Amino acid sequence: MKICHLVIAYMSTDTEKSSTIKVWDPLVRIFHWSLVLSFALAFITEDDWLSLHVQAGYAVSLLIGFRLIWGLIGTRQARFFSFVKSPAVVMSYLRQMLTLKVPHYLGHNPVAAVMVIALLCSIALTAFTGMVTIASEGQGPLANTVFASWRGDWIEEVHEFFANFTLVLIVAHVSGVVVSSLLERENLVKAMVTGRKKNRLDWQDTQNQEGS
Repeated sequence: MKICHLVIAYMSTDTEKSSTIKVWDPLVRIFHWSLVLSFALAFITEDDWLSLHVQAGYAVSLLIGFRLIWGLIGTRQARFFSFVKSPAVVMSYLRQMLTLKVPHYLGHNPVAAVMVIALLCSIALTAFTGMVTIASEGQGPLANTVFASWRGDWIEEVHEFFANFTLVLIVAHVSGVVVSSLLERENLVKAMVTGRKKNRLDWQDTQNQEGS
């Protein structure tokens, strides 16, 4: 009986794989969820646990640095050139969203790609201004550099602005994921956990991908 259960489980797994296609490599997925946790930790510890806030900020900085490198040399769907589209393509996709009929993209759709770049830039600026803030106090990797001379409340205000702006982008990103999941009939949160999407014949961004 136990053997039968194992056979059924194996067949179910095999069937599921044949009906899905690999999209996100493990490093992209680890990066994504690690960044979620690190940014959340940095945001909620800003006022009361400064040391933990700084350490979380360093983690965010390292993660962003990794993603920029992986976006150039990583797997196909991780590379920026594979999902960053022209403004015309982005606007066309937005118009299609209004009709509730959108083409399927194996990687990020054009609007999601804009959000990815915006988040990376905003989080990077948040981390950078945070390091500049502590550099003025002689701490961190930017201490003893020209950035340490950027003193005053203004740099802290810039840091807080980008932190709050990032939070706004995150809310927009989550909302976009919900909308896209409904329009594309794809659980995008699950896809970022498993690394797989439903296998389709009509991918807009690739013609030669095969399930694996």
